[in-house]
Amino acid sequence: MINGGVIGLGVGEQHVIALLEHPYVDKVFIWDQNPQKLADVKSRNPEAIIVKKESDIVGHSYCDMVCVASYDSDHYDQCIACIESGQHIFVEKPVCLYLEEAKSILNCLRDNPKVRFSSNLILRKSSRFEDLKDRIDNNALGEIYSIDADYYYGRVEKLTEGWRGEIDFYSVFLGGGVHMVDLVRWLSGKEAVSVFAVSNKIVTEGTKFRYDDYISALISFDGGLQARVSANFGCVHPHYHSVKVFGAKSTFINGKEIGILHNSRSPDDVPQVIDTDYPGCKKGDLLKSFINEIEIGSPPTYTVEDIFETLAVCFAVEQSVSQKIKIDVNEIRKELNLLQI
Repeated sequence: MINGGVIGLGVGEQHVIALLEHPYVDKVFIWDQNPQKLADVKSRNPEAIIVKKESDIVGHSYCDMVCVASYDSDHYDQCIACIESGQHIFVEKPVCLYLEEAKSILNCLRDNPKVRFSSNLILRKSSRFEDLKDRIDNNALGEIYSIDADYYYGRVEKLTEGWRGEIDFYSVFLGGGVHMVDLVRWLSGKEAVSVFAVSNKIVTEGTKFRYDDYISALISFDGGLQARVSANFGCVHPHYHSVKVFGAKSTFINGKEIGILHNSRSPDDVPQVIDTDYPGCKKGDLLKSFINEIEIGSPPTYTVEDIFETLAVCFAVEQSVSQKIKIDVNEIRKELNLLQI
């Protein structure tokens, strides 16, 4: 049995619920800098134990693992403190905001090899995308040559009214596009080679949100696969993951109710219906798998290398936006020394 702690009780409340439901978890400690939010989460989850300050969880010996669900700008310091204390970490995406922070976290993990580390890249647990992954692996779509993956945020008020507009830096790509990059990598089994990205800030102009609210990236992968990935935070659209996968045999298009598979170029084509649930997963599903990984040695949903390979692509996107040039992803891999993991 382990004791878990949760820092940050926005999305972190879903982690509280998952921990309380897990048979291998004994106690669950919670903290948030907002006392009202802390009290509200406690009222809905009475078995959770409130602590007085962040350091009663981060770096504290009675917490075996910590869920870091705080503001993105706080992730780095909290992850380092947990790793150095020997606590296992489940961190909300993004792991951190800057390449140098990622490099430091990786070095700290290498110095503390017993620490288990994971991040909430939840789309790998989606029933719809698990189904699609099986079809791709079984060559049902043929060779994949192009993927379009768009993250429609659908909650622009969280940019204009919430903490994302208050911290020193916020990236819609690290905060949302990261899901789509990870999905493309996982579905295709390929790694990114180069990135060219563009951005704008039109929807949130004149608000307190100071950063780009739309970023689109063209990503070249090994083997010739091309992907277009966007983080669209200003869209007038419900939260949604738009995914189109183009193979030599078939084309997959994700829909909210069903997915469809076009198996013919004929205008009379009746597409095959894929009715697995979308998204078909909850925010706490990966956390439950992570606890099993810690307690009974279950295989990880993804490795530390997986997480930082995805982050490397996102950092390449940020560099491309700021420098207005194509970025070689291998240069970022060299910075992170990913092959040492």
